[in-house]
Parts: sequence; structure tokens; C-alpha cells
Amino acid sequence: MTIAIVGAGLGGLALARVLHVNGIEAVVYEREPSRDARGQGGMLDIHADTGQRALREAGLIDGFHAIARGDGQDMKLLEPDGTLLLQEDTPDDAPFARPEVDRADLRDLLLDSLPEDTVRWGHAFASAADGVLSFVDRTSAAYDLLVGADGANSRVRALLTDARPVHLGHNLVELCISDIDRTHPDLAEMVGRGTYWALGDGKSLAAQRNGDGRVRVGLSFYNTAEDWLATSGIPFDDPAAARTRLIEELDGWDARFTALIAACDDTVVPRPIAALPVGLTWQANPGVTLLGDAAHLMPAVGEGANMALLDGALLGLALAAHPGDFPTAVKEYEREMFERTSAAARMSARVHELLTAPDAARKMLAFFQPD
Repeated sequence: MTIAIVGAGLGGLALARVLHVNGIEAVVYEREPSRDARGQGGMLDIHADTGQRALREAGLIDGFHAIARGDGQDMKLLEPDGTLLLQEDTPDDAPFARPEVDRADLRDLLLDSLPEDTVRWGHAFASAADGVLSFVDRTSAAYDLLVGADGANSRVRALLTDARPVHLGHNLVELCISDIDRTHPDLAEMVGRGTYWALGDGKSLAAQRNGDGRVRVGLSFYNTAEDWLATSGIPFDDPAAARTRLIEELDGWDARFTALIAACDDTVVPRPIAALPVGLTWQANPGVTLLGDAAHLMPAVGEGANMALLDGALLGLALAAHPGDFPTAVKEYEREMFERTSAAARMSARVHELLTAPDAARKMLAFFQPD
């Protein structure tokens, strides 16, 4: 019986790997033409009880430890005026509770663990009906179980629910400083080994060190309209002018924060932030299910990748426990997934709400250090 997975992200690959470990083969269809067709984003903190649990089930925990960075757990939390509220420095012998790993390295670990023909590149999903997948290039493939692992803008999702992501009043601009230790050693020391985070006034600036020597800078604007990126007057097609305008948006902030933006290169990527309704469910369909962002897109506060990895692992285990009985396996998986990810989505929504407050840094300090 054929299991077709749409999307070669972390969740889809985790599912394929756990199935492979349990002697069940699947096919992953990915629209990108190759594994290196585009960048995979920045760092992820992989939690011991979710993402790392999934990697253990996949037999990849040792490989993960080899590429993860414990020092990436370091964090500095500041207010817009530069007041340092919290500094966490990770001891060298600290356990890997939430180590950082480059998303591309983690994806490569999963890809390299699969038989070479598992992922079919260049297959963009178009539709599915009566056990047949159709692709944009007019080719097709049969399936007995279809798993939508195709991310925030999933096209498989429409087979199960009419729900769509809703803008959260949050618009993000991503920037980057390449080779920061050589080009800006003073800023490199300021950022440190992990995350450097300033919050307040309905904005945030997060600078995060990556394993390849880059620092990725995310500038968030909360309580803004869905079309704010288009109406803000920031010329995203002119990186130098865009940086100047972004600095103006931080009027009154400490000069150290604006120095980070000024030091960024010409990578300027605007992103509106959306989420699916908290607690989304659907009527069971024994031939189709979803995982990861396709099933429960939530604010990006550290849960999404972990939930996707665990979704893939637990669905794989359910299918292995009920060989050939897809309805039972899917029902078991979805029951647990709905409960687990709804709790994670509620927590993520709560954290996101704290970020929008004028005194967000103080509120986050209380979140990290409750009485």
C-alpha cells in the first residue's frame, strides 16, 4: 500500500524516516527541484521532550548531537533603551535541553538517512482524488494514504478543512550579517553565542548567531495591518534605503540596536506572519491527514518545528503499529496530535500576545522567571 507524503520539510522527512526504520517505505513529493534549490532559514531550538524525542524514534539522535550547538541556548534580553534584563550563559557541560541547530543541517541529516529514491524532487502538488495525486507538470501517482506536510500554505489541507491562516497583526523583516566575527567583531561580541533580543514599543529586534558565522536579524512590527509591509514606505527592492527606513522605525532605541541593522548586508526579506485557528480539527478521512504547519500553523515562538518533527514520528509509529490499517492509525495519530498541538498553539498565542505589549521585555522576563 502506497503512502504519499507531500512536502520534504522536517515533518514529512521525519515521517518517512520513522516509516523506513520500521520497514515501511513511503514516497515524498517535493515541489523544489533539488535539496539545494533554496535556503532553509536559520536556527531552530530543538526541545528534549518533542523534537529530540522524534529524532530518537528516527534513530538519529547521535547525528543530531553532532550538529547541534549547546552554546546556542545563550540569551540576552534587553529593553529598547539598552537596559539588560536577563543574560543566560550556557555552561559547556549543560544538558542539551533546547540546543540550536541550523535548519539546513537538520534537514540534511534527515535526507541523508533515507534511501536515495524516497524524495521525488520537482513534483508540485496540484490536486488529489480517487487515490490519484496530480502534479503541476501533468504527471500523476497513485496513493492509498496521502499525508500533507506541505507547510503554512498547504494545498492538501483543503481536502480536510476550509480553514486558512489568519494574519496576526505581525509583520517581520529578516536581515543578515555575514561572517560577523571578521566583518564586525564588536557586534559579534555584543550578540554573543546565542540570541540577542530587544523588545518594546510594539516592536522587537532579535539577532541570532548561526553555525556558519552569520547572524540573522529579525525586526518585528506588532499590531500592524496585513498590508503594512506594502504601505509602510519601506523600499524592499533597495536594500540600503530599506535599512535606513528600518532604522528610522526604531527612533529612540539604543544606538547598539540600530548599529546591527546598519551592518546588515543586502538580504532584506519581508514576511507577514499568520496562524491557523487554535484548536483546529477536522472530520477523519482515512485516506488523508496532515502534519506540521499544514495542520497547526502557530506563531513562531519555538514550537512549530518541534511539533512537526513529533507529528511525523508519531504518525510513523501509529502506521507501524497498525500495518495496512490506515483508518485506525490515522485516527490514533490525529486524536493525540489535536490535543498536543492545541496546547502548544495556546501557549504560542500567549507568548505572541506578550510580545505585542509596550513593556514586552518586562513581560517576557516574568515569563522566563516566574515568581
